[in-house]
Amino acid sequence: MSVMAAAAVVAPQAEASDSWYLALLGFAEHFRTSSPPKIRLCVHCLQAVFQFKPPQRIEARTHLQLGSVLYHHTKNSELARQHLEKAWLISQQIPQFEDVKFEAASLLSELYCQENSVDAAKPLLRKAIQISQQTPYWHCRLLFQLAQLHTLEKDLVSACDLLGVGAEYARVVGSEYTRALFLLSKGMLLLMERKLQEVHPLLTLCGQIVENWQGNPIQKESLRVFFLVLQVTHYLDAGQVKSVKPCLKQLQQCIQTISTLHDDEILPSNPADLFHWLPKEHMCVLVYLVTVMHSMQAGYLEKAQKYTDKALMQLEKLKMLDSSPILSSFQVILLEHIIMCRLVTGHKATALQEISQVCQLCQQSPRLFSNHAAQLHTLLGLYCISVNCMDNAEAQFTTALRLTTHQELWTFIVTNLASVYIREGNRHQELYSLLERINPDHNFPVSSHCLRAAAFYIRGLFSFFQGRYNEAKRFLRETLKMSNAEDLNRLTACSLVLLGHIFYVLGNHRESNNMVVPAMQLASKIPDMSVQLWSSALLRDLNKACGNNIDAHEAAQMHQNFSQQLLQDHIEACSLPEHNLITWTDGSPPVQFQAQNGPTTSLASLL
Repeated sequence: MSVMAAAAVVAPQAEASDSWYLALLGFAEHFRTSSPPKIRLCVHCLQAVFQFKPPQRIEARTHLQLGSVLYHHTKNSELARQHLEKAWLISQQIPQFEDVKFEAASLLSELYCQENSVDAAKPLLRKAIQISQQTPYWHCRLLFQLAQLHTLEKDLVSACDLLGVGAEYARVVGSEYTRALFLLSKGMLLLMERKLQEVHPLLTLCGQIVENWQGNPIQKESLRVFFLVLQVTHYLDAGQVKSVKPCLKQLQQCIQTISTLHDDEILPSNPADLFHWLPKEHMCVLVYLVTVMHSMQAGYLEKAQKYTDKALMQLEKLKMLDSSPILSSFQVILLEHIIMCRLVTGHKATALQEISQVCQLCQQSPRLFSNHAAQLHTLLGLYCISVNCMDNAEAQFTTALRLTTHQELWTFIVTNLASVYIREGNRHQELYSLLERINPDHNFPVSSHCLRAAAFYIRGLFSFFQGRYNEAKRFLRETLKMSNAEDLNRLTACSLVLLGHIFYVLGNHRESNNMVVPAMQLASKIPDMSVQLWSSALLRDLNKACGNNIDAHEAAQMHQNFSQQLLQDHIEACSLPEHNLITWTDGSPPVQFQAQNGPTTSLASLL
């Protein structure tokens, strides 16, 4: 709270007519807003107020101002807490003093959480909520705050209950806008809990409220963005890359509309409407982010790269002015997706440096590391596969499985770990156990279309290595059917080239060619370097077997080029000091990396 803003509120009141009070406030604000701020002098001015033995109202407000300045501008959290506790205690004894009372409660509970005293924050917020029912703005704000606190503790049931209470309260006080915010927030948590039966009717209701609400255009469009982001992420979680396209297009149009609107300074007539979901600039980054997620799943990797670059550039600008933790979360999620793209397109060295960047971001925030540790080890596991360090890949995936409670991520990790066991060729017992847990024909653990299609592919790959070709063809045709239905280009390319390989082994050269040629075309479009390498080797052997020497020579040349590119990238990646991250499986990510003398991994799998 600005000290001068407080002065403006208090000045008209009789007890504030003393010139000493206004003078001290003026000096305090001057020092606070100096460049650089002179916080010590600002605090001295505010403390001087108590020398005059002021009335209770001024005493409570000054404690709040001191607590706020100390909390936001110093590391003296103990003194900040003392002032905020006094402000909360005194203000409860003063009638019609809501702003100071609830500002103190809100800030004090925030400080308690920062000090890991969550058990002190909860009853404080509950009491403030109980006594704020006649003050719509504060009642809604405190409900949001307590719901957020429960969410951070992963108590999503309590958070959902509070958001439901908030939605009903907003309806009673005639704020359809804030009702929609409460319901959309609840929908987001239900999606996180995978309570899809409850999500669908709630999102339908939200859609109706958003469309019917007539108010500030920016607020209306921001509600629509929130609604569409939930719909898009719901589709992407379900692996429905094709079905999501109309929603994604609507979302992109919506963010364009918002960027052309000017922020109106007119305050809403209903105090319960005084909320914003996200600033416009944050919404733009979020839309870039879900577009990258879609492009990654669909296998449009150049498009994913383009939108990642745009989003990261925007994030760098925003982080210069804004320390909001959500920006670091956006940055980490963007990097996680672009790292997977790099590994597919054959840029392992760049991927490794970006994994290191994620480690550095996570070192700055324990909460960020807690939320992304499993993803980080999963990415290292994928990197290990790409450089043929299978023992390290197994260790990374095992660590990731230990750290995650997210069903989709768990299934993704198990699928990739199964591919490691298949390549090693001597882990049949562990492999059978894993395959049983991700059986696409029976009790598949998640509803994701994409992950189920990938599970069929892994089954096909295992059957191929065991020489059970008819069984492999059945599984791969299932993958093709599913990946074609939802435009999952990478899975389509992988299935086609593996089917082509099976037909080649069976001596059916014509059918093999019918599979490998489209696989190569699709892999070039993605681009997927490993599938291009595999397809070019098959085309070389196919054409040689059919006596097409010119085509065989051309395919051999292509294969040689891909091999050289992958080999150079492999050597560069393994020579980087960050390559040592592959041995990290416990605790926080290491800060320093020792340089390697040279690559220590086998290159045989690339050639």
